[in-house]
Amino acid sequence: RSTTSGGSLWTPQKDGSPQKPTRPQVAEPLPAAVEEPFKQLETRAISQDQLVAEVKGIYAGLVMVESKCIEVDNAQSSENDAKLNNEQWQALIALHRTLLHEHHDFFLASQHPAASPALKRLATKYAMPARMWRHGIHSFLELLRHRLPASLEYMLTFIYLAYSMMALLYETVPAFEDTWIECLGDLSRYRMAIEDDDIRDREIWTSVARHWYSRASDKAPPTGRLYHHLAILARPNALQQLFYYAKSLCAPAPFLSARESILTLFDPLLKRPRKALKLASIEAEYVKCHGILFTGQSRDELESSTNSFLAALDNHITKIGRRWMEFGYYTAVANSCAIMGYGKEDNFIAKAFQQKAEPAEAQKLKQEATPHDTASDPDVQDALRLANGTAGVVLKRRGDDSVFPFFHVSLAFLYHAAQYNNVVDTVGTSFPWELVCELLNSMLLSYRTHERLQSEEFPLPAGRATPRPLPEDFAMKGLTWTTNYYPDDFFADDKIDDDEKYFEVASMTDERRERILWLATRLARGQHWLAVN
Repeated sequence: RSTTSGGSLWTPQKDGSPQKPTRPQVAEPLPAAVEEPFKQLETRAISQDQLVAEVKGIYAGLVMVESKCIEVDNAQSSENDAKLNNEQWQALIALHRTLLHEHHDFFLASQHPAASPALKRLATKYAMPARMWRHGIHSFLELLRHRLPASLEYMLTFIYLAYSMMALLYETVPAFEDTWIECLGDLSRYRMAIEDDDIRDREIWTSVARHWYSRASDKAPPTGRLYHHLAILARPNALQQLFYYAKSLCAPAPFLSARESILTLFDPLLKRPRKALKLASIEAEYVKCHGILFTGQSRDELESSTNSFLAALDNHITKIGRRWMEFGYYTAVANSCAIMGYGKEDNFIAKAFQQKAEPAEAQKLKQEATPHDTASDPDVQDALRLANGTAGVVLKRRGDDSVFPFFHVSLAFLYHAAQYNNVVDTVGTSFPWELVCELLNSMLLSYRTHERLQSEEFPLPAGRATPRPLPEDFAMKGLTWTTNYYPDDFFADDKIDDDEKYFEVASMTDERRERILWLATRLARGQHWLAVN
């Protein structure tokens, strides 16, 4: 394409080839008057009254366009059979584009550096980010989605348009950065979902959506909704899906709709004939165990499925080697969530962990509750059999540091449970403590700084200004039972890329070993299952 910014880069000859560049000439000295620096153009600061008038004017126009979008979207949604021609689709896209531009202008004006605090609060007061998404983007996307495949071309056009606008707002209106990040993830997920022809494009947009949702969850770890979205993007990795679904239900702000979404993972495994399942992977057998625990279906198959999984687990760990480090912390988190009843309200452990009480009230909760709350719950007991059976296989592998992430997560869960006498009695009674002691003693053989284990301070590596979390730390981040485990600034480094978070380096083995020993020392002080000499 041609360039018109002050001349072309090369002059075409008749044969179309560029001219050779000529040697630059030495410029004559400029007169003194010309050498004087240019004066900056005068600018006038905008007054509060002008800003208020500007915002009012923009808002009035915005409301008009918004009302029209709502009217048109509702009308078209009720006429699913009506076919739209090209001009009608283009008109709808133009209408929603206008609304997005009005919102953009509103945000720039109301969040202007010179705006008063009251003016800056207007966007929140009138829920402008949510209205922009609902009426400017989401309703129209759903309309387009229900008209597929005829609307595919128009849906692609609008997704790119909306994505560009959200990316612009992400750069220019940082006050609502968290919202823009999640919206960018949602738009990427829409784009991924409608890509059927090009697998590579689908994978690219899956990766983009995962990036934005991971960024969003880093900024809002307690939000279960974001882990639900990551679970959907984890397909076809069943174990990773289970991990994210369980996490979405056991976060401080659980996403209850995940109770329906998770059935898309469980149903195919529960409905598959038992004979066919034997030929499937060990992960499928494991996920089926969780499916039975979650749904209560096929209860008569739980024992055989659990036994089948446990019988194959040791060989599986040997076969995949260090890859089981990742599988290990996924498994430990999922097992812990199963013990919590996947966040069910009638599960006492989940209720205790969700308690946002003052210390005195928390103590009262401990005293009033009795082990009977969970000991008689068959769902909890079945979950404990799976979790402790898994630990019984994994913790036998002394000398294999690929099991350390599983061990670390399991002890972190017990460390939190120890704050509730009734909970730790139920959870800890059948845990394989003899294997724990044997593994801890083998780990102590290569550990020297024993005084650090006695300290109440969280063990951070010496000589590092900013903590570098372990991969399983990121996996546990946002769960109700890790809220009092990490220091406040432990995840402060926001420059760690998504790929780096779960990348294992050699130095992490020693750090993980120390963390495990430190947790075990804390547990030994308050419980009778462990003792430190």
